[in-house]
Amino acid sequence: MTKVLYTAESQAKGGGRDGQSATLDGALSVTLAPPTALGGSGKGNNPEQLFAVGYAACYLGAIRYAASQDKTLPAVPADATVNATVGIGPRDDGGFGLTIGLKVNLPGVEKEAAARLVQAGHHICPYSNALKAGLPVETVIV
Repeated sequence: MTKVLYTAESQAKGGGRDGQSATLDGALSVTLAPPTALGGSGKGNNPEQLFAVGYAACYLGAIRYAASQDKTLPAVPADATVNATVGIGPRDDGGFGLTIGLKVNLPGVEKEAAARLVQAGHHICPYSNALKAGLPVETVIV
């Protein structure tokens, strides 16, 4: 990436998955709690939910942007939806991993045209690009 256009910053407090997390600009604040499936109370949001919400919104925006830039792609219907699923579980080599899926509903769009649009969305969406590239994470101890 050659130029960062926007940066969001957040801070987590408490127990990580069982605590608070908020953006430093105060625009978003969430109470975090592990889901009952992971032994938690489920009385809060969890990182997988937040990832799913962000990816679904970003990807829907990406396919709309793709269609606006490439007139060979079909228009995205006003009632189009993207459902994202994010699962978490243990990895064979230790630690935890994620599974991610997207279900794209484009009412009235022919399958082949929808497939081209979906592919274009993956090319544009930063979430898709980060996952595809195995985006490196810079960690700084302060």
